[in-house]
Amino acid sequence: MPANQLPVAIIGGGPIGLAAAAHLIERGEAPILFEAGASIGANVLDWGHVRMFSPWEFNVDSASVRLLESAGWTMPPADELPSGLELVERYLQPLAELPAMRAIIRTGTRVIGLSRRNHDKVKDGRRQHAPFQLHIVCDGHEELVEARAVIDASGSWHLPNPLGANGRPAIGEASLRERLVYGMPDILGAARSRFAGKRVMVVGSGHSAINALLDLIRLREGHPQTDIIWVMRSRNLQKVYGGGEDDALAARGQLGLRIKAAVAAGALQIAAPFPPTHVSAEGDRLLLRSEFDGLAESLSADEIIVCTGARPELELLREMRLDLDPAVEATRSLAPLIDPNLHSCGTVPPHGEAELRQPETDFYIVGMKSYGRAPTFLLATGYEQARSVVAALCGDWEAARDVRLNLPETGVCVTDFALDGACCAPADAGLLALAEIPVLEETPAGPTREGVPCC
Repeated sequence: MPANQLPVAIIGGGPIGLAAAAHLIERGEAPILFEAGASIGANVLDWGHVRMFSPWEFNVDSASVRLLESAGWTMPPADELPSGLELVERYLQPLAELPAMRAIIRTGTRVIGLSRRNHDKVKDGRRQHAPFQLHIVCDGHEELVEARAVIDASGSWHLPNPLGANGRPAIGEASLRERLVYGMPDILGAARSRFAGKRVMVVGSGHSAINALLDLIRLREGHPQTDIIWVMRSRNLQKVYGGGEDDALAARGQLGLRIKAAVAAGALQIAAPFPPTHVSAEGDRLLLRSEFDGLAESLSADEIIVCTGARPELELLREMRLDLDPAVEATRSLAPLIDPNLHSCGTVPPHGEAELRQPETDFYIVGMKSYGRAPTFLLATGYEQARSVVAALCGDWEAARDVRLNLPETGVCVTDFALDGACCAPADAGLLALAEIPVLEETPAGPTREGVPCC
C-alpha cells in the first residue's frame, strides 16, 4: 500500500494517546493505536488509588470531550479532583468504548521497535517517503505493521528512575529489585499489610514521595509501630514544599503544606542530603548506604519505597533519527522550557508541533515521554501537544502553529539552583527551610558531618 494511504500509528493508550486518536478521528482519519497493557489506561490504573491535584477541567481533552458528549456523556464537575481510577472509569474507558475508538485500539500489544521500510538509521535514499514499520508483539506473536506517521505517547511510568543518586542503579539494586517498591504503592489499601508496623524508608522529594509519606503517617494512626524515614538527595526544602497557598492548584499546594507541617511536628525522620550509592540485604532488613564527600553513612529499614521519578524508554526508537537535548532528553527546542537546571516557575510557554519536531519526518513524541527527564508534566500540556501534532499531520499548519496553553502556576520556583538565589526564589528561602528539619539519629558507618541534619 502506498505510504500516504497508510494510517497514523499511535503508541500508548493513556490519556494523551487517546487524545491524539480522538483528534485524528475528528479530522476523518482512521488511526491505529497500540496499548501494551491489558486495558486502556493501564499505567494510570497502577496509581488508581491516588487523588490527582489537578481538577477535571485540566484532565480532559477537547476533541475527546466532543466525541463523548455527542454520545451522551456528561462531563464530571470541572472543579472536582478525580483519582487515577476515576480518570479511567469516568473518562478514558467511556472514550475507548465509543465505536470509532474501539475499532482502532489494540490492547495487549507492545511495540518493541520502530523503523522505516528497508531503511535502517543510517540509510538516506528516499527515507522520508518510506513508510514506518512498527515491530509489535501480541500474545507471543510478532508482526510488522506499517504506518504513514507515528505518534509515540507511551509515557515513562513503566521505566522508573533507579535508586542510585548518579542516575545508575545503586550497587546491589538490580539483585534486590523484587525487594524494593517503585512508584506509588497503595499503602492504605492493597499494600497495607506490607508496610503496617514496619520501618519504612521513602526515597525521593517529588509529589509521589510526599503522597507516600502522608499515607504512611495515616497508616501509623492504626499501627503505631510504623516508623517513617524520608530520604532526600538534596537539602532544597523550598523546592520540596512548593508554593503552598500561592499555588494556583490548591490541592498541589496543600501537599507541600501538609508535609511541611508533618516535618515540623516530628511525624517522620529526615535524612538529607543522603544520595544513595549502595543497597544490600541483611536478613529481613534492607541497608541503604551513601558515600558522599568522602563520608560513608548507612540507614536500615524493613521496606524501601523508591519515588525518584521515571525516564523515557528510548530503546524502541534506536532506528529513528532523533535530536534530543543531551541532559533532559526532550527535543532541543522544548528542553530549555522545562529544564529544572534552568528554571520552572510553574509555567510552560505554549508549545506544539514545532517544538516537538524531530529530524525523522512525521514522527513525534508527545505526552510525558516528550518531557524526557523533566518532572513537571501536566495532562493539559500533552493534550495541546496532541492537538497541534495531529493538525500538522493532517496538513492544517495554521491550526498546528496556533498553540495555546494555560497552566496553573506552582507559586514557587523549582530550579535546582534555588539555594544559590537563582531564578525567582529569595536567596535564603531554601536555607531558612533547612532549620525546620529534625535530626535523624542513626549510627553512622563512617565519619560524621558536623551540622548536617540526618546523620
